[in-house]
Amino acid sequence: MINMDRAHLTPKVTSDSSPRASNDPSTAYDGKPEHPTKDSTDSIDRPTGDNEHNSVGKETDVPEDIEREREAKSGNGLEPVKIVRSVRDVNHVASIPNGGLAAWLQVLGAFVLFFNSWGIINTFGSYQAYYETDLLPSSNPSSISWIGSIQAFLLLIVGMISGPIYDAGYFRTLLLGGSLLIVLGQMMLSLCHAYWQVLLAQAFCIGIGCGMLFVPSVAILNTYFTTRIGMVVGIAASGSSLGGVIYPVTFHKLIPQIGFGWTTRVIGFMILGTQLIPAIFMRVRVLPANKRSLFDLRAFLIPSYSLQIIGFFIGFMGLYMPFFYSQVYALSDNITNPDLAFYLLAIMNSSSIFGRIIPNFLADKLGGFNVVIPCTLMSGILCFCFIKARSVAGLVVLMAVYGFFSGSFVSLPPKIIVELSLDAREKIGTRLGQSFGCVAFGLLIGTPIGGAILDRSGFDYVWVFGGCLLLASAAILTVARGLLRGWGILVKA
Repeated sequence: MINMDRAHLTPKVTSDSSPRASNDPSTAYDGKPEHPTKDSTDSIDRPTGDNEHNSVGKETDVPEDIEREREAKSGNGLEPVKIVRSVRDVNHVASIPNGGLAAWLQVLGAFVLFFNSWGIINTFGSYQAYYETDLLPSSNPSSISWIGSIQAFLLLIVGMISGPIYDAGYFRTLLLGGSLLIVLGQMMLSLCHAYWQVLLAQAFCIGIGCGMLFVPSVAILNTYFTTRIGMVVGIAASGSSLGGVIYPVTFHKLIPQIGFGWTTRVIGFMILGTQLIPAIFMRVRVLPANKRSLFDLRAFLIPSYSLQIIGFFIGFMGLYMPFFYSQVYALSDNITNPDLAFYLLAIMNSSSIFGRIIPNFLADKLGGFNVVIPCTLMSGILCFCFIKARSVAGLVVLMAVYGFFSGSFVSLPPKIIVELSLDAREKIGTRLGQSFGCVAFGLLIGTPIGGAILDRSGFDYVWVFGGCLLLASAAILTVARGLLRGWGILVKA
């Protein structure tokens, strides 16, 4: 009787490492699955759809968080049990499609999410100039810049919280909730006449909405691509630059015709329409087997990880000086006429489109650190050059070149964090979130400090402040790169 019970309890779990695993319909994105099943497509409406695979008696019924095969034998006659990685595991690199229609539709959706998150942040320079001259003339530049800096701060700090929510399977909730808050904030902004009203609508409401969209838009790409993740993130991040071109031009063109209120509403309707694209096409392919924590404190013990956070923190403090103050600079010093001044931000953001795609393409070949360090160094030098930009031609060229080199500062940090986490792919979302959460404080305090410097000392010192911070950032990132891969120039890092 005892022997019969033992035989009945003997597990029959087999390895799924045979070629059959590659034909699993859950990974067939470029062709039709040979044997379609109910959950061959992982929908954002069913984030826990993998539970159907976990019923008793199926060969894929093994824990998904084990990296290597192992055999466990007991002394009571039980058969060896092989525990293998399921093809549905987020760490099962071989199952990631790296292409196909479904994968590229996620890139399109992420492009739109960047368009309506970072693209809105990149537009604030136009609002800053308009607020100083028309809507909020009694407020000083430092006070007005707090609106944009809080907006950017919330984008990153809320992104740290939205990461675990995404991992729990609530991507659609984040997508719809974030879209609603951005559109609501934009519509409420059209009714604002006082500083506190603008602060609530534009800084807090829109900022929180952007934060709900940002980190999930990056995290989902990591589950569809591995070999071209740098280029893919660069393409998606270029949406922020395109948003930084279209929205300022729309703002400038419509205000004289229909006024501030309806101009802001038109932009809100544009956001609402474009957000339909990710709502329709974006789908979660696979979620981590275990719920992740909000922080991965052990990651801070990795010297390169901690130093890159410090480097980007300092860099983001200085990065947005031209984005926030270049238009005001051109108007205050009578370098350009008002019409051209409002296009300066669009010129900088248009060149930033290429500054997000090309450096990220090179980063796949050369490594993230090897690309972001020279780009940061050039951004710092160009920030100093604003001191001598006293002609229209000089200022336009400077804005375009600065936009190109500064573009990598937004698109390459996710690539670098992924490179630092290849041995712990299930923690990439956590490390992205906590890294952006730390960097957010640099964005929060950088431009208001620049505004205070402008009030006291003028524009020249604003450019010196931004340039010094960017050069310091390049130096710290260089140390992080050296600790990671050594000091050889030709080493990929």
